[in-house]
Amino acid sequence: MPEGPSIIIMKEAVQHFKGKVILDAWGTGKADNQALIGKKIIDIRTLGKQLLVMVKGVTVRVHLLMFGTYSVDELDRPKNRVRLALVFRKGAAYFYTCSVTSVEGDAGEMFDWKSDIMGDKWDAASARKKLKEKGGMLVSDALLDQDIFAGVGNIIKNEVLYRVRLHPETLVKDIAPAKITEMMKEARKYSFDFLHQKKAGTLQDHWEA
Repeated sequence: MPEGPSIIIMKEAVQHFKGKVILDAWGTGKADNQALIGKKIIDIRTLGKQLLVMVKGVTVRVHLLMFGTYSVDELDRPKNRVRLALVFRKGAAYFYTCSVTSVEGDAGEMFDWKSDIMGDKWDAASARKKLKEKGGMLVSDALLDQDIFAGVGNIIKNEVLYRVRLHPETLVKDIAPAKITEMMKEARKYSFDFLHQKKAGTLQDHWEA
């Protein structure tokens, strides 16, 4: 399953459509395609493992799940695998074999931006509070909890735990506060390292776990 850094790369691939009008929207996902046609894209953002495409009053959520992919301008998969196609005067974005839904309302208020490990509004204090409430959880499970560390997946989890020398079966309540702080800092730091290394094609060269 693609992790937060990979979703940021996907966002960057479609970012040039921000401010453009959607001329057509189709696909087998659960988004309200008709509500998108004729609307201008206000913003394209990420929240953990989700890509958020925002138009006035509606936000489309794209989650690649295990095997989702995307392409820009060229339709490179069979049409029956297209969950969402967004067509513009110049170019198009296609999302395949993924979850696509749409929600109405103000995106700024609907989503917990403080949980996004790579977001500008990441809040370590909020994450620490949530961890404290789940003291009986394995730390390996806690790092994958998207309500606490949105964007962290198995690669980031494994690397972080190895680098801070925490056994994955350690209970959260048994971890010293200073080690919790170290783990959270490493989770954010390694997420950005992951992004830079993936862009450079050197991600696997730097794995330690």
